[in-house]
Amino acid sequence: MNKIDAIGIGQTQRQLISQMQSISAQAGAPVIAPATGKAETVSFGNVLDNAINSVDQQQHVASAKQRAVEMGESDDLTGAMLESQKASVSFSAMMQVRNKLTSALDELINIPL
Repeated sequence: MNKIDAIGIGQTQRQLISQMQSISAQAGAPVIAPATGKAETVSFGNVLDNAINSVDQQQHVASAKQRAVEMGESDDLTGAMLESQKASVSFSAMMQVRNKLTSALDELINIPL
């Protein structure tokens, strides 16, 4: 892996971390809508759905770029590989979040009453 690819993956990881931090800060917290000035709550389910849809979209983009390179429609192999790595990192981060949520739920279930 060359230096440019390493920088691209590092930026993607930083972006994912900042997205996850903003999601955790928003989940269940009142948010002031800029247009109306009224407080509205953000549901954890909606935030999780948005994160999953974002990962899914990244995987579709990576797949489309790989398909274009394979069919000879594009010669941007570097771009296809970067999108593939971004999708892979996003999916890995999502799986880690899922594992943390699952272990937290297991701990809650096992709390003695």
